[in-house]
Amino acid sequence: MPLPTVHDLLALPAFAGAQVLGGEGGLRRTVTWVHVSELLDAARFLSGGELLLSTGLELSRTSPEAGAAYLRSLADGGAHGLALELVGPLREVPPALLAEARHLDFPLLAFRHEVRFADLTRAAHARILARGVPDVTSGLDSVALALRETGRAEVFRDAQLGPLLALPARPQSTLLGTLDALIAGQFNIAQVARTLGVRRQTVYYRLEQLRALLGNLDDPRRQLALRLALDLSPEAPMAPGTESS
Repeated sequence: MPLPTVHDLLALPAFAGAQVLGGEGGLRRTVTWVHVSELLDAARFLSGGELLLSTGLELSRTSPEAGAAYLRSLADGGAHGLALELVGPLREVPPALLAEARHLDFPLLAFRHEVRFADLTRAAHARILARGVPDVTSGLDSVALALRETGRAEVFRDAQLGPLLALPARPQSTLLGTLDALIAGQFNIAQVARTLGVRRQTVYYRLEQLRALLGNLDDPRRQLALRLALDLSPEAPMAPGTESS
C-alpha cells in the first residue's frame, strides 16, 4: 500500500469536518508523517512530506507578513500541508497567509470545531504505517551468504530499506542519511546531532520516523542488516564524518 496523500487523510473519520481553504492542487502529495507544532520556525525540524497541525496560537500574535513567511518556510522545508484549528485565539485564517497558500498551491486545511490532535495523528499514522514493515531480522546469516554468492544486492537492499526507498526523494535522502549516521554513531544522539549539524530534537524526531517505517532498530543483527543495505544502496548519502565500510 502506498503512502497516503493529503486527500486520503481527509477521507479518514478523524479528519471529518476539515475544510480545504487553499492549495487544492497539492492534495495528491504524499504524507510521510503528521507533526504538531506551534513554532513559527517549525520548518527546521522537518524532513519532508509532513502534514503540520497547529492551533495558530503564534500566528494570532504575529504580523500578516510574518504569517505568510511562515507558510513559505513550511513549503520550502518540504511540508505537504498545514491544518489549523480555528477555535482559539486564531478564529480566521489571515488573508496574507491564505493568499500565500493559494499562490504556492500548498494545502491549507481548517477545522472550525475543536479536535483532538492526538486522534488526528493516531489515525494518520495508522494509515501511513498500514503500508507494512517487512520482517527482516530472521535468517540474516543466510541472506548475507546469498548476497555474497549470488550478488542479489538489490533484492536484499529493498527488503531492508523498502519503506524508506518508497518515500519521495527529499525525505528519503534525509532519513537515509540520518540512519547512516545513527548506525555509525551507535545511536549516540548527541554525536549524531553533531555529525549531521542539527539539534538533538531533530535527531529524536527523525529516529521516531525511522522506527515507525523500519520497526525495531535496537537489535544488533537488525543494525548489521541495515548497515549492509545502506552500503549497497546508491541512494544512501554519506553522513558527514563517516567513511564507507
